[in-house]
Amino acid sequence: MSAIQSAPGPVSDLTWDEIYQELKRLAHRNLYASRPGHTLSTTALVNEVYIKLVKSQELNLADRQHLMALSCKAMRQVLVDYARRKAAQKRQTDIVVDAPPRLAQSDLLAVEEALNALAKVDPRLVQLVECRFYGGLSNAETAELMGMSQRTVERDWSRARSYLHALLT
Repeated sequence: MSAIQSAPGPVSDLTWDEIYQELKRLAHRNLYASRPGHTLSTTALVNEVYIKLVKSQELNLADRQHLMALSCKAMRQVLVDYARRKAAQKRQTDIVVDAPPRLAQSDLLAVEEALNALAKVDPRLVQLVECRFYGGLSNAETAELMGMSQRTVERDWSRARSYLHALLT
Protein backbone atom coordinates (compact mmCIF):
# COMPACT_ATOMS: atom_id res chain seq x y z
CA MET A 1 0.00 0.00 0.00
CA SER A 2 1.08 3.58 -0.40
CA ALA A 3 2.54 5.82 2.25
CA ILE A 4 0.24 8.10 4.18
CA GLN A 5 -0.02 11.30 2.17
CA SER A 6 -1.59 13.68 4.67
CA ALA A 7 0.97 13.44 7.42
CA PRO A 8 4.33 15.20 7.61
CA GLY A 9 7.41 13.70 9.22
CA PRO A 10 7.82 10.16 10.57
CA VAL A 11 4.22 9.08 9.97
CA SER A 12 4.32 9.97 6.28
CA ASP A 13 7.04 7.35 5.85
CA LEU A 14 4.82 4.60 7.26
CA THR A 15 2.74 2.51 4.92
CA TRP A 16 -0.71 1.28 5.84
CA ASP A 17 0.83 -2.21 5.98
CA GLU A 18 3.21 -1.03 8.71
CA ILE A 19 0.39 0.67 10.58
CA TYR A 20 -1.67 -2.52 10.29
CA GLN A 21 1.18 -4.52 11.86
CA GLU A 22 1.42 -2.02 14.75
CA LEU A 23 -2.34 -2.25 15.27
CA LYS A 24 -2.07 -6.02 15.30
CA ARG A 25 0.57 -5.85 18.04
CA LEU A 26 -1.66 -3.57 20.14
CA ALA A 27 -4.75 -5.70 19.60
CA HIS A 28 -2.95 -8.91 20.51
CA ARG A 29 -1.69 -7.33 23.73
CA ASN A 30 -5.12 -5.98 24.54
CA LEU A 31 -7.16 -9.09 23.89
CA TYR A 32 -4.91 -11.86 25.10
CA ALA A 33 -2.75 -10.27 27.76
CA SER A 34 -5.45 -8.33 29.59
CA ARG A 35 -8.62 -10.31 28.81
CA PRO A 36 -8.06 -14.01 28.13
CA GLY A 37 -11.05 -15.79 26.61
CA HIS A 38 -12.29 -12.74 24.71
CA THR A 39 -14.49 -13.82 21.81
CA LEU A 40 -13.35 -11.01 19.51
CA SER A 41 -10.30 -12.14 17.54
CA THR A 42 -7.17 -10.07 17.12
CA THR A 43 -7.73 -9.88 13.37
CA ALA A 44 -11.33 -8.74 13.77
CA LEU A 45 -10.34 -6.03 16.25
CA VAL A 46 -7.47 -4.84 14.04
CA ASN A 47 -9.72 -4.74 10.99
CA GLU A 48 -12.35 -2.69 12.81
CA VAL A 49 -9.75 -0.21 14.13
CA TYR A 50 -8.01 -0.05 10.76
CA ILE A 51 -11.27 0.66 8.95
CA LYS A 52 -12.15 3.31 11.53
CA LEU A 53 -8.79 5.03 10.95
CA VAL A 54 -8.88 4.75 7.16
CA LYS A 55 -12.44 6.08 6.92
CA SER A 56 -11.70 9.01 9.21
CA GLN A 57 -12.24 12.22 7.29
CA GLU A 58 -9.95 14.13 9.64
CA LEU A 59 -6.95 11.80 9.84
CA ASN A 60 -4.26 14.47 10.00
CA LEU A 61 -1.47 12.74 11.83
CA ALA A 62 1.25 14.84 13.39
CA ASP A 63 3.57 11.98 14.29
CA ARG A 64 3.74 8.32 15.32
CA GLN A 65 2.58 9.19 18.85
CA HIS A 66 -0.54 10.83 17.45
CA LEU A 67 -1.23 7.71 15.38
CA MET A 68 -0.85 5.49 18.46
CA ALA A 69 -3.14 7.72 20.54
CA LEU A 70 -5.82 7.63 17.82
CA SER A 71 -5.39 3.85 17.54
CA CYS A 72 -5.91 3.36 21.29
CA LYS A 73 -9.01 5.56 21.19
CA ALA A 74 -10.38 3.66 18.17
CA MET A 75 -9.66 0.35 19.94
CA ARG A 76 -11.67 1.57 22.94
CA GLN A 77 -14.59 2.52 20.69
CA VAL A 78 -14.56 -0.82 18.87
CA LEU A 79 -14.38 -2.84 22.11
CA VAL A 80 -17.20 -0.86 23.71
CA ASP A 81 -19.38 -1.24 20.59
CA TYR A 82 -18.62 -4.96 20.61
CA ALA A 83 -19.58 -5.19 24.30
CA ARG A 84 -22.83 -3.34 23.63
CA ARG A 85 -23.71 -5.72 20.79
CA LYS A 86 -22.91 -8.77 22.93
CA ALA A 87 -24.96 -7.40 25.83
CA ALA A 88 -27.88 -6.76 23.49
CA GLN A 89 -27.64 -10.31 22.13
CA LYS A 90 -27.61 -11.76 25.63
CA ARG A 91 -30.67 -9.72 26.59
CA GLN A 92 -32.47 -11.02 23.50
CA THR A 93 -31.55 -14.68 23.96
CA ASP A 94 -30.79 -14.96 27.70
CA ILE A 95 -28.20 -17.57 26.72
CA VAL A 96 -24.56 -17.01 27.55
CA VAL A 97 -22.49 -18.61 24.80
CA ASP A 98 -19.11 -17.00 25.44
CA ALA A 99 -16.35 -18.21 27.68
CA PRO A 100 -16.22 -15.63 30.47
CA PRO A 101 -13.50 -13.06 29.82
CA ARG A 102 -11.59 -11.49 32.70
CA LEU A 103 -13.75 -8.40 32.28
CA ALA A 104 -17.38 -9.17 31.52
CA GLN A 105 -19.14 -7.29 28.72
CA SER A 106 -21.42 -5.55 31.21
CA ASP A 107 -18.36 -4.47 33.19
CA LEU A 108 -16.80 -3.02 30.04
CA LEU A 109 -19.95 -0.96 29.51
CA ALA A 110 -19.80 0.24 33.12
CA VAL A 111 -16.15 1.22 32.59
CA GLU A 112 -17.20 3.16 29.49
CA GLU A 113 -19.79 5.11 31.48
CA ALA A 114 -17.20 5.82 34.17
CA LEU A 115 -14.70 7.00 31.54
CA ASN A 116 -17.30 9.38 30.13
CA ALA A 117 -17.75 10.83 33.62
CA LEU A 118 -13.98 11.04 34.09
CA ALA A 119 -13.65 12.87 30.76
CA LYS A 120 -15.68 15.73 32.23
CA VAL A 121 -13.21 16.01 35.12
CA ASP A 122 -9.86 15.22 33.47
CA PRO A 123 -9.68 14.27 29.76
CA ARG A 124 -5.93 13.53 30.05
CA LEU A 125 -6.67 10.70 32.49
CA VAL A 126 -9.08 9.22 29.95
CA GLN A 127 -6.36 9.26 27.28
CA LEU A 128 -4.03 7.56 29.74
CA VAL A 129 -6.65 4.86 30.45
CA GLU A 130 -7.11 4.37 26.69
CA CYS A 131 -3.38 3.82 26.29
CA ARG A 132 -2.94 1.55 29.30
CA PHE A 133 -6.23 -0.38 29.35
CA TYR A 134 -7.37 -0.46 25.74
CA GLY A 135 -4.00 -0.11 24.01
CA GLY A 136 -2.19 -2.39 26.44
CA LEU A 137 0.75 -0.01 26.57
CA SER A 138 3.26 -0.06 29.43
CA ASN A 139 3.91 2.95 31.66
CA ALA A 140 7.05 3.73 29.66
CA GLU A 141 5.25 3.47 26.32
CA THR A 142 2.40 5.61 27.61
CA ALA A 143 4.84 8.22 28.94
CA GLU A 144 6.55 8.43 25.55
CA LEU A 145 3.23 8.59 23.72
CA MET A 146 1.78 11.30 25.94
CA GLY A 147 4.99 13.29 26.29
CA MET A 148 5.30 13.06 30.06
CA SER A 149 7.57 11.39 32.57
CA GLN A 150 7.04 7.78 33.54
CA ARG A 151 6.53 8.86 37.17
CA THR A 152 3.72 11.21 36.09
CA VAL A 153 2.10 8.35 34.19
CA GLU A 154 2.35 6.14 37.28
CA ARG A 155 0.76 8.84 39.47
CA ASP A 156 -1.96 9.59 36.92
CA TRP A 157 -2.63 5.88 36.36
CA SER A 158 -3.12 5.50 40.10
CA ARG A 159 -5.44 8.54 40.15
CA ALA A 160 -7.44 7.25 37.19
CA ARG A 161 -7.85 3.80 38.71
CA SER A 162 -8.94 5.30 42.05
CA TYR A 163 -11.45 7.57 40.34
CA LEU A 164 -12.84 4.75 38.21
CA HIS A 165 -12.98 2.42 41.21
CA ALA A 166 -15.00 5.01 43.13
CA LEU A 167 -17.39 5.41 40.20
CA LEU A 168 -17.77 1.67 39.68
CA THR A 169 -18.40 0.67 43.32
